[in-house]
Amino acid sequence: MIVLIGFMGAGKTTVGHLLAEQLGLPFMDTDLVIEQRTRRSVRDIFGTDGEPAFRELEHTVTAELLAGPDAVLALGGGAVLHPGTQHALGGHHVVYLEVGFAESMRRVGGDAGRPMLRDPDLENIFHRRLASYHAAATQVVATGGRPPDAICLDILARLGGAPAER
Repeated sequence: MIVLIGFMGAGKTTVGHLLAEQLGLPFMDTDLVIEQRTRRSVRDIFGTDGEPAFRELEHTVTAELLAGPDAVLALGGGAVLHPGTQHALGGHHVVYLEVGFAESMRRVGGDAGRPMLRDPDLENIFHRRLASYHAAATQVVATGGRPPDAICLDILARLGGAPAER
C-alpha cells in the first residue's frame, strides 16, 4: 500500500492517479470513499455532524482501506491527526507531499467543497499539522513548483520503481 498524505493542495489526488497508473494499482481517495458510502458530501458531514464526527468516520474508512488489497491511497489533510490512523499507517509506504501554505491556497483557490477553507485559523492549522505529517511519513517529497508527473517519477524512484528525474 502506498499512502499519500499532506495538506490540501499538495497534489495527493492528481499525483495519486498518476502513481496508480504507473504501478498498475487502483487509486482510492478516502474523501471520495466516504462520500460514496454516506451519500453525503464531506462539506455536509462537516457542517451537520462536525469535524470530530467526520474524523472518526475518516479513520474507520482509512483503517479498512489500509487492511485491504494494495492500492495508492490518498488521505484527507487531517487524517494523520487521528491516533488510530497513525497506528494503522505503520508498515505502509507513507509519502508526505510537502507544499507551502501560500502555494496550497493558490492551488485550491476557492473550492467550495473544502470545508476547512472557511476556517479563519487555517494557516495555524497548516503549521500545527506539519509535525504529524513528518512523523507519519516514510518519505517526504517536495511539490512546490513541480509538475505532477515529475513528482510521480520522484516517488517511483524513491520506491525503487523508476529512475529519478534529472
